[in-house]
Amino acid sequence: MFSPVNRYILVDIPQKQEPETSSGIVLPESFKPTEEKHMVVSVISWATDVKFENVLNINSKLVIDRSMIEEVDIKGKKYSLILENYVLGII
Repeated sequence: MFSPVNRYILVDIPQKQEPETSSGIVLPESFKPTEEKHMVVSVISWATDVKFENVLNINSKLVIDRSMIEEVDIKGKKYSLILENYVLGII
């Protein structure tokens, strides 16, 4: 099992849903809809030196800056990490 250290939080990112077009307009495959700057993720685990660890729980919902997610691939398994500085709030 992967355990984060150095103020990192291991998170679960919700699956992206493919946009549906009910208008019948065909979009090119290279088209990407604009994404929101922030997103809500679920907590899996966290480093012991996270400043607000006393309010974190497994499955806590965090509002984060989407662009600051770090993806780590270890032996074919992907982990999504966010540094505590990029957590904007807890829901």
